[in-house]
Amino acid sequence: MTVEPTEQVPYCLRLPGFRSVAWQQWLPAQLPSIPPGAIDLDIGDWSLSCRDLDELLHALHQAGHEVQLVVTRCRDTLISTAALGLPVREASHDVHTSEARDDQPNETNTHADLTVHRGTLRSGDHIETRGHLLIIGDVNPGGSASAEGDVYVWGRLRGRAHAGSKGNCNARIVALQLRPLQLRIAELVARGPEEQPQPGLAEQACVLDGAISIEPASAPFFAQQT
Repeated sequence: MTVEPTEQVPYCLRLPGFRSVAWQQWLPAQLPSIPPGAIDLDIGDWSLSCRDLDELLHALHQAGHEVQLVVTRCRDTLISTAALGLPVREASHDVHTSEARDDQPNETNTHADLTVHRGTLRSGDHIETRGHLLIIGDVNPGGSASAEGDVYVWGRLRGRAHAGSKGNCNARIVALQLRPLQLRIAELVARGPEEQPQPGLAEQACVLDGAISIEPASAPFFAQQT
C-alpha cells in the first residue's frame, strides 16, 4: 500500500496582543522555536504601517524565515500588507496581489470590505466599489475612483475621487500626492489644491464643519519608507 504524503501546514507565528509588548523585544526570544522555511504571520490587531511591517518582515528574513501569508484583524495593516504586495487573509478570505507590468492588465481583488486595485487608472478608466478602495498606482487626469467607504491612493491622485458615495460623510480620500481635478465626499464637492504638495507628505481630504478640508494624512499605513 502506498501512502501519499500529506501537505505540511506552514508554521504560524502569532504576535502578542497589540502594544502589550514591543514586537522588537518579543521576537528574538521566539526565533529559536520557529522551524526553518516559509511561515505564516498572524499579526492580530496590531496596526502596522508599511515601514513597520517591512521592518518586521526584514527581521524574520534575516533569521531565515520567509513570510508567505499575513493574517490580520486590523484594516490599516491589511492595507499596508496589500500595498507591499503580500498575500493577506482576514477571516476565511484571501487577497493575492502581484506586481502590475505594462504588458499585463490591471488587477483588482476584493477582500471583505476592501478592494485592492494594482495599476494606474488612466483617462477614461473608472472603478467603483463597495466598502473601501485601495489603488496601488496613480489616478491620472480623466480617470476616476469611487467607493462607498474610504479611497486610498498609493500614488498620485490627479483625476477624480469620490468617497462615501452612498452618503457617508465620515469617509475620506488619502493619497501620497493629492492634486485631483475634483474631490467628492458624500454629497460635498471640492476642487483639489493648486499649490504643489510638500515632498514626502501624504494628505487626506475629509469633512470638517460641513466642508471638505485637506490636511496631512493620519493613516499609519502611509508612513514613508526611510
